[in-house]
Amino acid sequence: MCIATFSILKNAMINKYAIRFNKSRGQPGRGTEDHVWRVFENGKEYLFKHLDIQVPVKDERDGGDWNIVCHGVLFIDRDTSTAIIRDA
Repeated sequence: MCIATFSILKNAMINKYAIRFNKSRGQPGRGTEDHVWRVFENGKEYLFKHLDIQVPVKDERDGGDWNIVCHGVLFIDRDTSTAIIRDA
């Protein structure tokens, strides 16, 4: 895949990401049945079909929910609805 197909968010700044399974997928406003991943960046939520995490991850509890968390830069492949998190 060509890097030109990616969108860069937040001017390539390192951010913390929390990732959860989308239990409400397929419901109105919650993506299709295929949008299984919720990615949170600075309070904003994105829905994706696929994940490609290329940085170390940890688990973290947020209230009653468990997240996968990591630090990196979010790239979006809109053609495949993939969140790619990697080093800057």
